[in-house]
Amino acid sequence: MDLGIQNKVALVAASSSGLGKAVALQLSREGAKLAICARSEANLLKARENIAAETGGIVQAYTADVTQKEQVDQMITDIVSTLGSIDILVCNAGGPPPGFVDDFTPDDYRNAVELNLMSTITLCYEAIPHMKKNRWGRIICITSVSAKQPIPNLILSNTARAGVLGFAKSLSEQVAPYGITVNSVCPGYTKTERVGNLARSYADSGKGTQEDFYKTIEASIPMNRLGTTEEFAHTVAFLASEGAGYITGVALQIDGGYIKGLF
Repeated sequence: MDLGIQNKVALVAASSSGLGKAVALQLSREGAKLAICARSEANLLKARENIAAETGGIVQAYTADVTQKEQVDQMITDIVSTLGSIDILVCNAGGPPPGFVDDFTPDDYRNAVELNLMSTITLCYEAIPHMKKNRWGRIICITSVSAKQPIPNLILSNTARAGVLGFAKSLSEQVAPYGITVNSVCPGYTKTERVGNLARSYADSGKGTQEDFYKTIEASIPMNRLGTTEEFAHTVAFLASEGAGYITGVALQIDGGYIKGLF
């Protein structure tokens, strides 16, 4: 299927590993001109080399912290200057640490909001003027199933990522007349380093082994397995496509049936 994004300019945030890297790779496979960013320069450059070697496409790398507005401003200015525009924006950031209410202070919540919600808002505010100019744009916000169905030991993520859904839904209505779609994706348990960290945290808490963690999680998923980063990336790439131009304001879970609610 031709997604119609050949030579579109895509920025994927937090894309040196995990879901972000998988999405970046898939967009590059589809012919998009790619910009990736992350805080770790070493991991970022390695990701750029890997993606460019596999796809042969244009891949620019930016060492940037998406919680810092000045760094986001400079990055998008440079992307537009060198690649000509910004057509596809994938908002993403690492998750806050796991824990329960007694594990955190109000400052921890502020940090989580800066990491997940404010970074999304900043990226969108900087990219949207360029999309409005072209009267075409795709914004996909990576959140988590925890934004729809709170996970007990992820209170920071439950709180901050739910805010992303509210922002994205509101934004989708206001930019739709410009041909810009805004959607959120809510990944469930996927084979990533983040889930590996949760497994180690589970074991460290004395609740059981890492193997016990995975068995418990898989038992809660109707498909009885974790998702793959490739499955996730294909879904995001479709939402970025020309053919998805009438899909906006959606919060789509990619979770193997983990979420039990109707919406």
